[in-house]
Amino acid sequence: MSNKLNLEVQTLLDKQFNIDFKGYSAKEVDGFLDLVIEDYQTYQAILVDLNHKISELERTNASLRAKLIEAEGRARVYDDGSSTSNVDIIKRLSRLEQEVFNKR
Repeated sequence: MSNKLNLEVQTLLDKQFNIDFKGYSAKEVDGFLDLVIEDYQTYQAILVDLNHKISELERTNASLRAKLIEAEGRARVYDDGSSTSNVDIIKRLSRLEQEVFNKR
């Protein structure tokens, strides 16, 4: 089923049927209603497809958020460990050297 619609809103509003001796022309009304039904079926197919895509994107989004939280946690651990370790080691060595050399 294609996503091309048969009718537009203005076409629906402007539609006028020919009048027979019993009322409106049944063939004309039936033909028009067939077009309306086709459009409703097209809308239904579009909605199903879009809802499926929304669900898929929500799952992907949740997965990516979880990965982002995990990566931020790893980055925090890495930042805390690496930035203080080198500076702290140098400071500790300096203090130890002062203590050792001052006691002699």
